[in-house]
Amino acid sequence: MKEKEVQAVSLFQRPVWVAVFALTAAVVWGWAYPLIKLGFKEFAITPDMTGSKMLFAGIRFCLSGLIILAMAKGRGISFKLRRGSDSGFLLLYALFNTTFHYAFFYFGLSHSEGARAAILNTLSVFTVVLLACLFFKSDKLTLRKILGCLIGFLGILALNLGGEQGGTGFTWLGDGMIILNALSSAVASLMTRGLSQRVNVFVGTGYSLALGGFLLIVPGWLLGGTLPLITPLGLLYLLLLIGISTTGFSLYNKLLSCNPVGKVAIYNSLVPVVGALTSCLCLGETFYMKYVVAGALATWGIYLVNKGKG
Repeated sequence: MKEKEVQAVSLFQRPVWVAVFALTAAVVWGWAYPLIKLGFKEFAITPDMTGSKMLFAGIRFCLSGLIILAMAKGRGISFKLRRGSDSGFLLLYALFNTTFHYAFFYFGLSHSEGARAAILNTLSVFTVVLLACLFFKSDKLTLRKILGCLIGFLGILALNLGGEQGGTGFTWLGDGMIILNALSSAVASLMTRGLSQRVNVFVGTGYSLALGGFLLIVPGWLLGGTLPLITPLGLLYLLLLIGISTTGFSLYNKLLSCNPVGKVAIYNSLVPVVGALTSCLCLGETFYMKYVVAGALATWGIYLVNKGKG
């Protein structure tokens, strides 16, 4: 068993496989943007139905977490925490990784175009890269990283330029919520290294999604949330979103636990690209030229951060 675990860890540390797994997680996460909006429409959840949105999100993540835990159980992975006090850390991680993260995300996405939200969410990538340099010795702060992050933030600013011709300007219910979602995601990414020191990262991921999802279901239900219309297509969208969470978080958290955080997080540059393209293709949203400018600046920044060593 120990030999298999060593092999698994070495696989997730090999540069080629790190790229393959990280890119896979980024691509599937990018598809969540249009699928969430399609799911809301199919379940007849309108922007003002706060409780229903929390319920929808909670069901998605709770079921995803339970699936991961069932898979861990089937593989014979230990569920034991290193110390009894680690349960507090696990609860905090669940709040940032799932409850806060996706409460902000679902609210923001329902008040913002999917393509715009996808690019704006890139903020989490650069936040993780910079903060990782402060907390982990394996992530060194270099001039290239600083320059890359500055250029990336210019992409975020470019996204919010213009009014009538380039979509709406900055809004707290839309862009503001997406930014808070990005910051919650960044905190959770940094906490993942600590998670792996307290429990098996696969089990910890399952716990965080199941518990965090449950903490979305309860307030959603208390706020009168329901799924007004249940159709086969709506259930298909929900199943696809569950699959996205299961695949994306399992791969991403495993990579974060055994590689420099900044080097892994930077691959999420593909999330806004995939999210913008799929939103325009699936939802018929207009692809404004400023999305191209923002995406190009973000990609340039990401290239600089990921170039070379350190």
